[in-house]
Amino acid sequence: VDHYWTKLTDGGQEPQCGWLKDRFGLSWQVNPVILGKLMTDPDPAKAARVASAMVKMKKFDIPTLERAFRGE
Repeated sequence: VDHYWTKLTDGGQEPQCGWLKDRFGLSWQVNPVILGKLMTDPDPAKAARVASAMVKMKKFDIPTLERAFRGE
């Protein structure tokens, strides 16, 4: 995530929820692979905690998302 985020935001903007705009104004969302696993867990409470943590972020912070998933 860090590699792509750094390259794409150079001269761009960092809104929130994993979205960014590059210097040309194109929007991107950089999603770590683990996000799909966390959001599709059969336990809806786990996915809800991850979603709640995710909307507070600009760039996704994987350790924080994993802690939210575990309920920590």
